[in-house]
Amino acid sequence: MQRLDKILSEAGVASRKTLRDMIRAGRVTVNGTAAARPEEKCDPAADVILVDGRPIRPPGPVVVMLHKPAGYVTSTDDPRDPTVLELLPEEYRRLGLFPVGRLDKETEGLLLLTNDGPLAHRLTAPRRGVEKTYEAAHTGTAGEADVAAFAAGLTLRDGTVCRPAVLEPLGPGRSRVSVCEGRYHQVRRMLAARGLPVTYLLRTAEGGLTLAGLPRGQCRLLTEAERRLLEAEGRGYG
Repeated sequence: MQRLDKILSEAGVASRKTLRDMIRAGRVTVNGTAAARPEEKCDPAADVILVDGRPIRPPGPVVVMLHKPAGYVTSTDDPRDPTVLELLPEEYRRLGLFPVGRLDKETEGLLLLTNDGPLAHRLTAPRRGVEKTYEAAHTGTAGEADVAAFAAGLTLRDGTVCRPAVLEPLGPGRSRVSVCEGRYHQVRRMLAARGLPVTYLLRTAEGGLTLAGLPRGQCRLLTEAERRLLEAEGRGYG
């Protein structure tokens, strides 16, 4: 960690004296929040530092966690529907972020966005086995036969073969599902195949990451510890 004014000075933004005035005038933001003091400690490799709304240098890889609400498509551009990028602060949208995997339009919950292509590939490759967990509301009540069918690996009505997954009944009309794939509408289709059509779906976790109180529609940068955890998830299965 380094002093903010030192980082800015070494990036060639201005002299230390000028930088102190710029920071006090609110012209410098760190991760979307106006910096309060020149001596504020930052990590130039992980924090998004902007001066007058512009990055101080070409940013390195960034990973953002978003609590996606319903009604937004998981895309960088769409002619008809609002995209998840529209939920990000302007300073993040300038970083070339794209979604890691997909959540369908009506599914809510944890969605990662990054500008790190190799990391995104590792996290979405089925052979890596990165687990994603969902809370589902559905018609009917899941039973032991449904749990066994998920554990064995379901074959969907169109012939798609799903890898073994975990179904945990939570009571009438509620279940928790954990999968290691990201097929099109997979959790909805798996539950429907067992006569449990979904009425609401929320992704609560991916690998070791959880929403952890992040409000719907809000986002934040991953911490350094979370970044290391995510990197380990992406490496750990082949």
